[in-house]
Amino acid sequence: MDYLRAVLNSNKEQEASYLKRLISIGAKLNINTTKYQNELKKLNITDSKITKATQSKTIQKVKVSQQHDISSVYTKENAIIINYNRVVSKRDIDFIEERTKTDHQDIFDLRGVFENAYETKLRMDGVDKIVIVQKDKNTVRIILKHEYNLKTIYIINNNQIIIKVLNLHLKEKLSTSLTNNYFNQKKKIIVIDPGHGGKDSGAVGPKKRYEKVAVFKVSKYLYEDLKKRGYTVYLTRKSDKFIQLKNRTHFANVKNADIFISIHVNAVPKNKAHKVKGIETFFLSPARSERAKRVAKLENKSDMDEMNYNSQMTFLTILNQSKITASNKLAIDIQQNLLYKTRQKYSGIVDGGVREGPFWVLVGAQMPAILVELGYISHPSESRRLYNRHYQKLLAEGLANGIDAYFSKNF
Repeated sequence: MDYLRAVLNSNKEQEASYLKRLISIGAKLNINTTKYQNELKKLNITDSKITKATQSKTIQKVKVSQQHDISSVYTKENAIIINYNRVVSKRDIDFIEERTKTDHQDIFDLRGVFENAYETKLRMDGVDKIVIVQKDKNTVRIILKHEYNLKTIYIINNNQIIIKVLNLHLKEKLSTSLTNNYFNQKKKIIVIDPGHGGKDSGAVGPKKRYEKVAVFKVSKYLYEDLKKRGYTVYLTRKSDKFIQLKNRTHFANVKNADIFISIHVNAVPKNKAHKVKGIETFFLSPARSERAKRVAKLENKSDMDEMNYNSQMTFLTILNQSKITASNKLAIDIQQNLLYKTRQKYSGIVDGGVREGPFWVLVGAQMPAILVELGYISHPSESRRLYNRHYQKLLAEGLANGIDAYFSKNF
């Protein structure tokens, strides 16, 4: 968390300090720290404490892991567990979906070597067939084949990748605890907040494309998707209506929501419109970085114009600290799944990252709360996409998958 804050606040000294600590601890534990060393080099700060002996240990560990860095693969209830003998990241997994004449296929390519791939047999109740092969010397491929399209997500956890199937037809032989957990998850209450509305159009893009219109369309698609998945879902506005920001989280509190998601699109001045694009996800904090302040000023405008300086400073300090960590986790899952889903069909989707921001609409929420910027309506091509029905549905599905991922890991 401290390292993340340092990165988000562009504090290179703190970032370098935490990187050095990670490298030092990694060397003692014989863990590969190459990626941290590379990040440190980018900061143009050398670490005198990394001795030649330490570096040789790291290199030796890499050589060992390359021989067979996947130690085991097995199924457990609705999940496939892949254990590595090294730390894994998003770069270690790729995913594609294919439709054949006979079935749907979810294909996962895992970077690594699993010497027992040929002998390993994977089975899961509710999935017709699971295939595992060593596709090439650097890639293990896992294919889930089924008559209908499975809803799959993957979770990265230190030295483990977990592939979960969310829409299995549960069998009676599954444990009572698993069944109860599944239905408890689907009883979650979600409040979706389509940004702006009515007299507040939000940002305006080329050809008079309005933020309030784009985000409302995506919010409705998300509402329908989540309802199909079994969640209880509410919209803060069901039409082109203006609602004060403070009333949006009040609505979520009254509904006793488990999470609150405010949906927006971003914008920059015309002189930068062709250069700036991408998806960003924010969670509440008193961060004062220039980028966070710029975005927050745009989204806070309808209420902040009515507040004096002292009120604004009070707003920045009234934070529900116990919810910040949960909101951060939700933001990470949402951002990851938005990028993953949109990149399946569109190129050039920019990762704007997960960031902290002082957003008035999130203040007062008694549950994990985030604000998503689905793109820049000021950017010519991104603006067209944000008004495209197919792209809006992809965004909604990415948001829904992120919500599934968050609840599967945290409840």
